[in-house]
Amino acid sequence: MTANLRPAITAAAIAAVLLGAAAVARPSVWGNFTATVPSAGNSITAAKDFRAPTASAATIGKSAGGATGYIKKGGTYYVYANVSDSGNPASGISTVTANVDAITSGSTAVALSAGSFTAGGVTYNRRSAALTAGTGLANGSYAYSLTLTDVAGNSSTESGFSVIVDNTGLTGSDVQTTNGGSTAGLAQAGDKVAFTYNEAVDPNSILSGWTGAATSVVVRLNNGSGSSNDTLTIYNAANAAQLPLGSVNLGRADYTSANLTFGASGTASTMVLSGATVTITLGTQSAAAITAGATGAMTWTPSATVTDIAGNNASTTAVTESGAADREF
Repeated sequence: MTANLRPAITAAAIAAVLLGAAAVARPSVWGNFTATVPSAGNSITAAKDFRAPTASAATIGKSAGGATGYIKKGGTYYVYANVSDSGNPASGISTVTANVDAITSGSTAVALSAGSFTAGGVTYNRRSAALTAGTGLANGSYAYSLTLTDVAGNSSTESGFSVIVDNTGLTGSDVQTTNGGSTAGLAQAGDKVAFTYNEAVDPNSILSGWTGAATSVVVRLNNGSGSSNDTLTIYNAANAAQLPLGSVNLGRADYTSANLTFGASGTASTMVLSGATVTITLGTQSAAAITAGATGAMTWTPSATVTDIAGNNASTTAVTESGAADREF
């Protein structure tokens, strides 16, 4: 007779298998624990800020406002910057200083205060107090740097910033008119007058806050003595204040027998700046002008109030229209 070698399955074994399966299928249960006794060894601290602040932009601008990136010797200026702390988590900005020793001797750590400051159409979150450029600075590019420190003590110095010193005086170069109306030699809506300087002009020095884009103005054509010497001047949109573009003597030809305005009502006259040239387009006129019967050359006397982008004031030396004698407009 053959022996049965298969082991017997006992009730205890079956129970063990069933209990094991139940244990595997049973979901995990998490307990809640509350500490009742402080333990310095088990404390948790926040991650440390290991990154220094950074500057995304910086510039130097004249204290008079307007264009940035250019100054003149002896001129006053501000240092502007946009600074942020990129630590994770950020500890916050502690100090920002500028080393402008090459521009203003001895100024190696000029503090930049926090705030909202606009220069050249850009908003910055840091600005220095007003500084004065050295009186002996020659034309050229001058470098400066920023040192940035956060609350955690991280510090970095960023260089590569520069400003142009320009001491070249601004002067008038030419004045011209262009016929844009229906009759040559007659001042009408659509005619243009262009004032050209020897270098780029700061629009803010002509009209506060102006960027050079087309803006409304009023042109006054004033009757001169006798049958000549009529003059032309430019006023603001309200026709209340003369803009510092000086005055133009239209020469020996007669263009009006009474004082006229262009753009005071109806379609405004417009002014636009492109580099070194300010162009005025005449708007609706207040009364009829006279068609010039003779030719001549205009004489433009600039105003010293206008500056270049570095802040150099314009010369008031009179400028005679270039080219052959002609009728204006």
